[in-house]
Parts: sequence; C-alpha cells; structure tokens
Amino acid sequence: MSPVERAGPVPVDRDPDGYDRARRRVLWSLPTGLYVIGSRAGERWNLMTCSWVMQVATSPKLVGAAVERSSVTLGLVEERGIFTVSVLSREDRALVRRFVKPARDVVLDQEGRAVTIQGTPVVEVAGGVPVLADAVAWMACRVQAGSDDLGRSPEAGDGLASHRLLVGEVIDVGGPLAEEDAAAGRPEVLRMEDTRMNYGG
Repeated sequence: MSPVERAGPVPVDRDPDGYDRARRRVLWSLPTGLYVIGSRAGERWNLMTCSWVMQVATSPKLVGAAVERSSVTLGLVEERGIFTVSVLSREDRALVRRFVKPARDVVLDQEGRAVTIQGTPVVEVAGGVPVLADAVAWMACRVQAGSDDLGRSPEAGDGLASHRLLVGEVIDVGGPLAEEDAAAGRPEVLRMEDTRMNYGG
C-alpha cells in the first residue's frame, strides 16, 4: 500500500498495514449517507455520487459537501455558486452508480431544460440546477464558504488537497419527505452500507 493510501499518523508500536485496515473498518462503521450532487454552469449539467454530505449549522441552515478537487462538479459549482443534493430511498441504490463518472448523456426538452441525465429523469430547480426526479427529498444550496485544506497531511507535503469542502445555505427544498404528511409513509433513505461502495465524491 502506498503512503498516500495510508496517510495519517500511525501510533507507536503498531503495524502500519494492520493499523490502516483497523482504522478503515472503524471509519466505515460511521453511518454515512449516499447522495447525488447536482451542478450546472451555462450549458453544462452534471450529477455526481457523493457520500460526504451533512448539515453543519442550524441558523442559517448550512450544508457541507466534500467534493474532489479534480471533479467536473467542483468546477461547475465554483462557476455558478449553487449545488443541489438529491436524497434517495434504499430501493433506488442502483441509481448512484450512474453518476460515478461525469455525465455524458444529457437530454433537453424544447425549452432547453434538462429532462434526463445518464438516462435518469431529472427536474431543474434553483434556476436550472438538476435534481433526480425520483429523489425522496432534495435541497438546493448557495455556496457561502469553502475550504481547500481537506485531505492535506504532513506526509503529503505542500501538494494540493484532494477535496474541497463546500458549505452552502439551503435556499430551496422539495420531494416527498418535504411534505407535511411525510411521517406517515417515510421511506428509508440510502446509506453507504446499502451498497458495495465505500466512497463517493
């Protein structure tokens, strides 16, 4: 295993490979959702599977998402300043695999709105940013802050961080879970452990 894959401190008297495996098992035990981040800038749309999304403040309502620096999504979000998060039900676990690579298949309607991405129905919100039409919930977020320090470690030296943390204020929400009677038939939302994936972002 390369030093990059095993980045971070290793306790004294611990076997580095054994410790790394133990650390990964503990981190994978944390309850982690699996979402689809939507982005758009100009005539470019994208959807990306992302596992590192969470609410980070209550007043204002802020959501953080850690996104790879080299991703198409980050470029679009930095250009437009808005991202969406689609929350899926466990039954839709197969959908996330469609968005592990940049979207190549975007179908538009006569008004120029995206109606499918990678063969999956979408709707545009917040001025044209896509969300999955079958999401059990979605939110649109306007970027308020970002951090370039994620993924840096002493072993990595002065290299670029692997991820950027985007923090956005929630500016719109929708989907069945946003309805007042949602508690009556609340679906279970997709989590990382429902798939064979161990990372998205």
